[in-house]
Amino acid sequence: MLTKAIREKRLQRSRCLLSRAGQSVVNKILFSDEKLFTIQEVSNPQNDRIISSSVQDIPEQLRFIPRRQKPASVMVWGGISANSRTNFIFVPSGVKINSKTYRELILDAEVKGFGCKNFGNTSWTFQQDGAPAHTANATQQWFRDQKIDFISKEQWPPSSPDLNPMDYSVWSILEQKVCASSHANISSLKACLQREWLKIPQDHFRRAVYQFSTRLQAVVSKKGGYIEQ
Repeated sequence: MLTKAIREKRLQRSRCLLSRAGQSVVNKILFSDEKLFTIQEVSNPQNDRIISSSVQDIPEQLRFIPRRQKPASVMVWGGISANSRTNFIFVPSGVKINSKTYRELILDAEVKGFGCKNFGNTSWTFQQDGAPAHTANATQQWFRDQKIDFISKEQWPPSSPDLNPMDYSVWSILEQKVCASSHANISSLKACLQREWLKIPQDHFRRAVYQFSTRLQAVVSKKGGYIEQ
């Protein structure tokens, strides 16, 4: 549930981004995000229906999906643009993503080189959400020092997974593919994530990126309200 203040910020910031988000600009935005994946199978109730006259007629092993209390997991960072994708970055076990580790593991190790390789000497823009590691002053200053244009913490609409292509078009696909069954260990999970990430057609990413302006307009039309994922 969005508060009145959050809706107002989403409305105003979406308007501002819309004014600079023509297709030629959207083509040069690198959208990014992190997501936690576990070795546990993800259950979809819509796909797991069993027709039976009574519960007793259903074999016991099919009545319940076993769940581990704290399944092993890995944090993944990735990014897409209209014409390319980043390498996947797997955050080492036990490492907390704060401003320092975010800059070292992701910005220095991947983002800087990606920009040079994929955008050359032309200007481009980096997008990230409002996570604390992203909005920290040291992180924001990193972009200024590197002379990389970015959507600052004062510009990105808060509580807006519906505006990030990684959220509304990428993570769900990977989760469906990777977590359709459980994994024996983290190594298996990582290998599957990497494989499925590379299988997604670039055209899918391009279409997702091109939806950005349309979604900004939809948020404006809804006066800052959520739009469907």
